Amino acid sequence: MKKTVLVVDDDEDLVELLKKYLEKDGYDVLTAYDGNAALNLFRLREVDLIVLDLMLPKVDGLNVCRTVRSESQVPIIMLTAKTEEEDRIKGLDLGADDYVTKPFSPGELLARIRAVLRRTSEEEQKEVSHGNLHLNFETRQVLINNEPVDLTPTEFKILATMVKQPRRVFSRPDLIHSALGYGYEGFERTIDVHIKNIRKKLEPDPDEPTYIRTVHGVGYKFDPATEPDGQSEQDVQ
Repeated sequence: MKKTVLVVDDDEDLVELLKKYLEKDGYDVLTAYDGNAALNLFRLREVDLIVLDLMLPKVDGLNVCRTVRSESQVPIIMLTAKTEEEDRIKGLDLGADDYVTKPFSPGELLARIRAVLRRTSEEEQKEVSHGNLHLNFETRQVLINNEPVDLTPTEFKILATMVKQPRRVFSRPDLIHSALGYGYEGFERTIDVHIKNIRKKLEPDPDEPTYIRTVHGVGYKFDPATEPDGQSEQDVQ
């Protein structure tokens, strides 16, 4: 069954070019040139992925992303200019799955679309429990001892990535690629900050973690069955 991609950009020539490439690759394509039209199409049609420019008339891309994410978990790939780093970070924090920086080749965007849809198709498991920890991947709800835990979209993605493969050791670049979908080297150490924040919300004692463990010199793993090894967690600042 064909996947449907909604392409949103106020550059009509770019939209038409991407439409041709996507259709040639086997996708059904919907197009919109402003934020209002994008939201209307999103609500009227079944959409599998949205390619969303940040700089849009009527409703900007960040607000479109925020609205879509409040109603759906449909994957979103943002199109951004090199000068829009702050907005790009905001978009990822709002729940966007990936971004492509302009100028880009249609082939690069196609590769990103395939990767995001592949990750999405692998996320068919709806929920999982490990001891007192429960995650629902569909509603993005996290419970500890049946009490809700308020994670940001980015924190949830990191935790969900690790929970789906318990005891696998994830490097920081692994978590950036698998959980966040962007490979910008400058963001690598922010994974440590996210892990620290997740631990504060999940662990009775963040200094003696029982869920997410540091593998020194490598990265992190979700391993609730392993006893604490006594090593300090000082590498997480």
